[in-house]
Amino acid sequence: MPHTGCDAMHDEQDRTAAVKEHEQASRALSPARRQGKTGTQVSEVSGKAIARMVEAFMRLPGIGKKSAERLAFAVLGMTRDEAAGIAQAILDLKNNTRYCSLCYNITEDEICGICRDVKRDSTRICVVEEPSNILILEKSGTFRGRYHALLGAISPLDGIGPEDLKIDGLLERLRAGGITEVIIATNPTLKGETTALYLSKLIKPLGINVSRIAYGLPVGGDIEYADENTVQRALEGRREM
Repeated sequence: MPHTGCDAMHDEQDRTAAVKEHEQASRALSPARRQGKTGTQVSEVSGKAIARMVEAFMRLPGIGKKSAERLAFAVLGMTRDEAAGIAQAILDLKNNTRYCSLCYNITEDEICGICRDVKRDSTRICVVEEPSNILILEKSGTFRGRYHALLGAISPLDGIGPEDLKIDGLLERLRAGGITEVIIATNPTLKGETTALYLSKLIKPLGINVSRIAYGLPVGGDIEYADENTVQRALEGRREM
C-alpha cells in the first residue's frame, strides 16, 4: 500500500524523536564516560600513551579535551630530561608539601614563612577559604598581618559543616590572646557568606573586632555591565574620599 502524506509525516516525527532521544542520551553521559570516549578516540589515532596523558590532564580543573590534547603533545615534544623534570616536580609537590600547623597555609616546613615572620602584624588575622587565596592577597602587598585558611566553606548541600573546616584551630589562636581584629575574606558566594556569618557569631563574643572585605565594581570596569547585586555591594562598601 503506498504511503500517504499522513504516514510520511508520522515517519518524519519518529525520526525527529529518535534524533532527540540520541542527543539527550549523549548529554546524559557522565563526565567519566565522556572522558573514556575521548580517550578511546585519541588512542585509535595517536596511541594509548597519548590517550592516557590526555585523560590525566582532563582531570585537572579548567582543562577540556582540546587543552588536554595540546598539553599532551607539548609534553611529547619535550626532551626526556624536561619531561622527567615535570614529573619530578609533581612528585615533590605531593611528597614534600604540607599544611602549616598554625594557619593551614601550604608550606614545606612545620610552620609557614608568614607565621614565622616576626615583622608581620600579629594582632590581625585574615580568614580565607583556601591557601591559594593567601597567594592572591599577598600579591596585592596591602595586608601585612597573618592568615588562617579554613580549607573550605560551609555548604550543607555538599555535606560540609563547620566541623569539617579548620574553625577550631582559628578559635584556639583567638583565645590565646593578642588578636584585635579578624578580617573575613571568604568568597562572595552563598557558601562564603554563610561561612562569614557563622564565624562572626563565634568571634564577636570574644571581644574581637570582626570585619568583612568589601567587594563590588572591578577597577577599570563599567557600571552598565555590572549586575544588581554587584552594584549594591559597591554602594554598601563605599568609603569617604
